[in-house]
Amino acid sequence: MKRNIGTIDRMLRILVGVILIAMAATGTVGWWGWLGFIPLLTGLVSSCPAYSILGVSTCPLKPKP
Repeated sequence: MKRNIGTIDRMLRILVGVILIAMAATGTVGWWGWLGFIPLLTGLVSSCPAYSILGVSTCPLKPKP
Protein backbone atom coordinates (compact mmCIF):
# COMPACT_ATOMS: atom_id res chain seq x y z
CA MET A 1 0.00 0.00 0.00
CA LYS A 2 1.23 3.47 -0.84
CA ARG A 3 1.38 6.14 1.83
CA ASN A 4 -1.26 8.78 1.14
CA ILE A 5 -1.75 10.26 4.62
CA GLY A 6 0.43 13.11 5.86
CA THR A 7 1.65 13.66 9.41
CA ILE A 8 -1.11 16.00 10.63
CA ASP A 9 -3.85 13.91 9.00
CA ARG A 10 -2.32 10.78 10.53
CA MET A 11 -2.19 12.21 14.07
CA LEU A 12 -5.77 13.48 13.84
CA ARG A 13 -7.02 10.08 12.66
CA ILE A 14 -5.24 8.28 15.50
CA LEU A 15 -6.56 10.78 18.06
CA VAL A 16 -10.16 10.60 16.80
CA GLY A 17 -9.99 6.81 16.62
CA VAL A 18 -8.73 6.45 20.19
CA ILE A 19 -11.32 8.91 21.52
CA LEU A 20 -14.21 7.13 19.75
CA ILE A 21 -13.06 3.70 20.96
CA ALA A 22 -12.67 4.98 24.53
CA MET A 23 -16.14 6.54 24.44
CA ALA A 24 -17.64 3.29 23.11
CA ALA A 25 -15.82 1.25 25.77
CA THR A 26 -17.17 3.45 28.56
CA GLY A 27 -20.70 3.47 27.17
CA THR A 28 -20.72 7.21 26.45
CA VAL A 29 -21.71 6.58 22.84
CA GLY A 30 -23.46 3.68 21.16
CA TRP A 31 -22.08 0.88 19.03
CA TRP A 32 -21.02 3.30 16.31
CA GLY A 33 -18.13 4.44 18.53
CA TRP A 34 -16.40 1.18 17.69
CA LEU A 35 -16.08 2.51 14.14
CA GLY A 36 -13.17 4.45 15.60
CA PHE A 37 -11.06 1.45 14.65
CA ILE A 38 -11.25 2.64 11.01
CA PRO A 39 -9.49 6.00 11.45
CA LEU A 40 -7.14 4.43 14.01
CA LEU A 41 -6.08 1.69 11.60
CA THR A 42 -5.72 4.01 8.60
CA GLY A 43 -3.67 6.39 10.74
CA LEU A 44 -1.37 3.64 11.96
CA VAL A 45 -0.67 2.29 8.46
CA SER A 46 -0.58 5.78 6.84
CA SER A 47 -2.80 4.66 4.00
CA CYS A 48 -6.47 5.30 3.33
CA PRO A 49 -8.34 3.21 0.73
CA ALA A 50 -10.89 6.00 0.17
CA TYR A 51 -8.06 8.46 -0.58
CA SER A 52 -6.64 5.96 -3.10
CA ILE A 53 -9.96 5.63 -4.89
CA LEU A 54 -10.47 9.41 -5.00
CA GLY A 55 -6.84 10.14 -5.93
CA VAL A 56 -6.27 12.27 -2.82
CA SER A 57 -3.00 12.44 -0.90
CA THR A 58 -2.04 14.55 2.11
CA CYS A 59 1.41 12.98 2.22
CA PRO A 60 4.14 15.42 1.13
CA LEU A 61 6.34 12.64 -0.24
CA LYS A 62 6.14 12.01 -3.96
CA PRO A 63 6.13 8.33 -4.97
CA LYS A 64 9.27 7.21 -6.81
CA PRO A 65 8.74 6.11 -10.45
